[in-house]
Amino acid sequence: MSKSRRNVRFPRRMSNSSEGRRMSISDASDILSDPGSPAKDGSVTTPATIPEEKSEKPQLSDYEKKKQTFITRTIWTFVMIFGFFIAMFSGHIYIIGIVTAIQIVSFKEVIAIANVPSKEKNLRFTKSLNWYFLATTMYFLYGESVIYYFKHILLVDKVLLPLATHHRFISFTLYVMGFVFFVASLQKGQYRFQFTQFAWTHMALYLIVVQAHFVMNNILEGMIWFFLPASLVITNDIFAYVCGITFGRTQLIQLSPKKTVEGFLGAWICTIIFGYFMTNILMRYKYFICPVNDLGANVLTGLQCSPNPSFVPQPYHIPAWTGMDKTFYIEPMQFHILVFATFASLIAPFGGFFASGLKRTFKIKDFGESIPGHGGITDRMDCQFIMGFFAYMYYHSFIAVFKASVGDVIEAAINGLTVDEQLEVVRGLSKYLYNQGTVSETILDCLNTELRR
Repeated sequence: MSKSRRNVRFPRRMSNSSEGRRMSISDASDILSDPGSPAKDGSVTTPATIPEEKSEKPQLSDYEKKKQTFITRTIWTFVMIFGFFIAMFSGHIYIIGIVTAIQIVSFKEVIAIANVPSKEKNLRFTKSLNWYFLATTMYFLYGESVIYYFKHILLVDKVLLPLATHHRFISFTLYVMGFVFFVASLQKGQYRFQFTQFAWTHMALYLIVVQAHFVMNNILEGMIWFFLPASLVITNDIFAYVCGITFGRTQLIQLSPKKTVEGFLGAWICTIIFGYFMTNILMRYKYFICPVNDLGANVLTGLQCSPNPSFVPQPYHIPAWTGMDKTFYIEPMQFHILVFATFASLIAPFGGFFASGLKRTFKIKDFGESIPGHGGITDRMDCQFIMGFFAYMYYHSFIAVFKASVGDVIEAAINGLTVDEQLEVVRGLSKYLYNQGTVSETILDCLNTELRR
């Protein structure tokens, strides 16, 4: 019997590469125990995995992907609608909160598009400056609104009076501080890029923050001036899709290849019809047509006011030469809604086209992923901003009734009169109220005695 040879090495049948030999149990255990190295995004990757056909997830077909996207989109659509109506009926302050959140998130999404290169270039303070300019702009705009609508509260408060009186100078000082800090942060070799970022930030502030601010003013003027323009844009978008897939043939604009002329015009007619009937419903409720005089009001408590003349039926006479010679009554708002619906149908969609061109420039599909199935907030609000801005301008130009308010009188007295003149006004008002029988002689004597001190 021959002895077995020890320490005899046999040549490998395959090459020394790891791909050419069979993996041993010890090799597999070493791979599984290796934690791997972190990637740039923070995730951990392993150098290799044991190939198992069963561990691979089956790839979803295009139909399944579209189905899942449709389900997610539909669910979140109803969630947004349900949440919106709850907020609207809960009170104006909740709608203002939603508009503020939309304002901030939209600014964040737009700024994020151009903020990535600043990280690659290792530029400091770029992101901080963006948020500083946002905070400064919102402080100025919101302060203007609060002072305008609630000056009768601010101007009689000892602490808030200086802030209200010098609000614009304080806002200007805050902006100048950011401007100086930006200039001081400029780095050699990065001037062109940093000034581009500066311009991009201000563009976002104007197109998003400033326009959204006027939407908030619409809420304070009356819920109808917020809800009606927003619903017109949504309705127009829906009917543009329906009319487009039904009888659309001619392409409208290259930025949005799916938009058709037939869908564009068909949606205009449908939006006018919707606006007419929706206006008839909203005008019947003071909760929608009254300006805000109590931020704690809701649909249950309601609001009280003298309706704007545009909501009161007015006589319109058809001249005799037309062959009718008839007088009929109609609310002027029914004529105004034709203008609102026309703008929502023919002009507001260009806000969406602008957003589409912006996304094509940066080669992105959506502005973000804030709403599952829908993309970013900006993708849903691109037409709403310009529509809200138009509603504010049109309302104050053709509908609003300007008259002196208590806040206006107090502001004029505080800013335009001396202390002695203010006391004289109080004496005169107290004497007038006594003559009208509103206050007693005891109160009049008390006021005169205290004012002489």
